[in-house]
Amino acid sequence: MKNDIMPVGDSEAFFQRFDENPFHRFIGLSIAEIADDYACLRLTVTETTPTGIGGSVNGGVLATMVDMAAVAAVFSKALPGSEPAGTADLSITYLRQAHGQWLEAKARVIKRGRQLSTVAIDIVNDDGRLCSTGQVLYAMRTGASA
Repeated sequence: MKNDIMPVGDSEAFFQRFDENPFHRFIGLSIAEIADDYACLRLTVTETTPTGIGGSVNGGVLATMVDMAAVAAVFSKALPGSEPAGTADLSITYLRQAHGQWLEAKARVIKRGRQLSTVAIDIVNDDGRLCSTGQVLYAMRTGASA
C-alpha cells in the first residue's frame, strides 16, 4: 500500500509532508525545528486535544510526541539509501502533568548505528518545565536490504 502522506525512505518528503499528516493535524503536532541528529516538534494544545488527569495532555499523546520526535531526529541525517524499519523500543517517564498552551518534544540522537539509533527526548511545556522524558530505539534498513 502506497503512503502518500508519509513517504517511506524519502526524508525530504517526510519533513515536507509531516504537518499535513491527518493524525498530526488532529492532535496539533508540527515540526518546529530540524538539524542534524535533532528535531523539535510542537504540540499546540486546543479544546480538542485529548486530555488526562486534571485536564493535562493525555499520556498517549505524549508517547506519540516521543515517538515522532525520535523518528524526525533519525530522519534528519539518514544515510543515503536507507529505509525506515520502525520503532524497536520506546520508553517514557511521566514526571509531571503536562499543561500549557503548547508542548515541545526535543529529540537528539545519542548514538547512530548502521541499523539502530538511540534517541533521547525531553518534553517541556510553554513555561520550560520538563514534563516527560523518553528514549527510543529506531531501526533503519541500509544498503542492499533497504
